[in-house]
Amino acid sequence: MTLLNWQQKWLDHLRGERGLADLTLKNYQRLVCQDIERLAAQQIEQPQQLTVAVLERQLVNWRREGLGERTIALKLSAWRTFCDFLLHNDALADNPALSVKAPKIPKRLPKNLDVDSITHLLDLPDDELAVRDAAMMELLYSSGIRLAELVSLDMDSVDLRMGQLRVTGKGSKTRIVPVGQHAIKAIRRWHKVRTAWLGAKPEVALFVSKRLNRISPRTVQQRLNYWGQQQGIVGDLHPHKLRHSFASHMLEASGDLRAVQELLGHANLSTTQIYTHLDFKRLAEVYDKAHPRATRTRK
Repeated sequence: MTLLNWQQKWLDHLRGERGLADLTLKNYQRLVCQDIERLAAQQIEQPQQLTVAVLERQLVNWRREGLGERTIALKLSAWRTFCDFLLHNDALADNPALSVKAPKIPKRLPKNLDVDSITHLLDLPDDELAVRDAAMMELLYSSGIRLAELVSLDMDSVDLRMGQLRVTGKGSKTRIVPVGQHAIKAIRRWHKVRTAWLGAKPEVALFVSKRLNRISPRTVQQRLNYWGQQQGIVGDLHPHKLRHSFASHMLEASGDLRAVQELLGHANLSTTQIYTHLDFKRLAEVYDKAHPRATRTRK
């Protein structure tokens, strides 16, 4: 079989056996497909033709195209996963992508809002759209869920009496997260508006658009950006900023990295550890004021 044929079997495997989401599958396909087509134009069509030298030339081409370090690292990671699949299906004797050195990516700290900014942001008017948007933002900040998790919520995903939320995250993994009282009140208000909007129309989605269908990720992004501008929030407001704010505020208050990992639905603790750096400036200020031998140089 050609690499193109193997790619389809690989994607089917990721979808069926690993249960990856459609968006993740599309990303994998995007990261590898174009390279396979270019290799085919060079008469490299069989798995056995994949070598370290071939993939290193690909890396050089990525740089010539002006791809950033982060994108190159993603493409190389996708190739490693693809070659690993070929290896396990006896189409390769080893994984050549493992010998190609990935670029170093500087860690960028997530930007978050302080508590006062969150309070101001969520002080919205009483019109119907604002009631819906407030419920979405309260839930994003209250539980730290992802955008995709928010839009996939159904009515039975939320237990308002118990104050908890059933979330289906990456890899179709389900977790239960708590919901704060402010979010519960906002969702109850939204339930009344939702009922008036839908009337007798059957719809399981928790959040719907004015067209009475499940709300789209794009609409959520647009509404959050709108309210960010209306409420005078500095910088773009997007769902992930509320997730970052939830994580940093939780970690600052509790210091419990493992608990924050579970709440965020991170598979690896290393993904959550980036939040331990968020409060360095505050810690440095405390250190300078409190430690008897603090001699840090201020710029």
